[in-house]
Amino acid sequence: MAADLTPAELTLLGLLVERPRHGYELDEVIDGRGMREWTEIGFSSIYYLLTRLRDRGLIAEVDAPRGGRGKARRVYGPTPEGYRVCARAAEAAVAELRPVFPPLLVGLANQPVIPPDRLRAALDRRAAALAEKIAAVSAARDAQPDAPGFVRATFDYSLGQLAAEQQWLDDYRAAEVGDQSPTKPPAGRQTTVTRYDVKRELKQCYAPKNTDWALVEVPAQQFIAVDGSGDPNTSADYARAVEALYAVAYTIKFASKALDRDFVVGPLEGLWWSDDPEVFVTRVKDAWQWRMLISQPDWITEDLIDEARKTALEKKSLPAIAEVRRETLDEGTCAQLLHVGPYDDEGPALARLHHEYLAANGLRMSGHHHEIYLGDHRRTEPAKFRTVLRQPVRVSDL
Repeated sequence: MAADLTPAELTLLGLLVERPRHGYELDEVIDGRGMREWTEIGFSSIYYLLTRLRDRGLIAEVDAPRGGRGKARRVYGPTPEGYRVCARAAEAAVAELRPVFPPLLVGLANQPVIPPDRLRAALDRRAAALAEKIAAVSAARDAQPDAPGFVRATFDYSLGQLAAEQQWLDDYRAAEVGDQSPTKPPAGRQTTVTRYDVKRELKQCYAPKNTDWALVEVPAQQFIAVDGSGDPNTSADYARAVEALYAVAYTIKFASKALDRDFVVGPLEGLWWSDDPEVFVTRVKDAWQWRMLISQPDWITEDLIDEARKTALEKKSLPAIAEVRRETLDEGTCAQLLHVGPYDDEGPALARLHHEYLAANGLRMSGHHHEIYLGDHRRTEPAKFRTVLRQPVRVSDL
């Protein structure tokens, strides 16, 4: 790294290049941007690192107004040399591919000495910790919807790495655990579990190919759900509801392992409604009511959902978890299409449904507007968003 800066020193120097700050503000930014998920900067080390950067001539005190009670704070900004060093070090950090040595690899290399039941328990603990970290990073990202692009990039990279490990861990636990142990599993014991994936099982509902309205029969399903209202782009309640929903969904997934069953956590879905359906065409989002959903396999019982909610609530300080509940949905005949593009471009398709398709086919709406969000919008440009739009219908009485 340029000028032999440590990652922690470069992190602080970069925040000061962004704008002059004092120690308490640096700590707040590091915490607010989720930087503690990928740095080792504690509050007690900030002033030590500032001293090192100052002694090397990379930062200096700058004039700053006194605090509200007249207390002076030492505010630091970069020197010209500090700015140049930061730029070179940041460029090298982006360009250079450096090896990482996670302790997990050491543990896997010594896996044969771990009894199978303890190995499974250890992997379960890692999976639970991984899900909690993903939820924490997602919450920090969602709390800053107006963050600049470079800040969003750090969140997206962190979440991408975590999601990749989560996928690897799910596959490894399902297919490999027990095969490498010194003691072979008893004869007839099943060491692999086929994971239920609602997108695969109900392709007609989760993988439609038609981009104009067509009818489909949707079977009854169960979900976990949480309700709310308002613009999903600006409502803090919406962000908290989605975070709570995923926290419970992953807790249910891990609990189902005790039943020797496994499943892929389904995509986020939403029911949307209003006294005036035209607000979905005109995109007046403050008037929207919503119920966010994640599909659950049929072997997940209400008792298991209740227990998962309690477990998730004990582990995470998310009051919205208490509002997550079981929901059943039997939509039957629906008009459905696959929308490709930004969410706000759905208006023309909905206008065709409301003003053309229904009347032309002798149908009327019989339930809430339903959307299924395929893929990860955090790592997809809006032009490539894929959303299933669905509307339950019935034959018109007219």
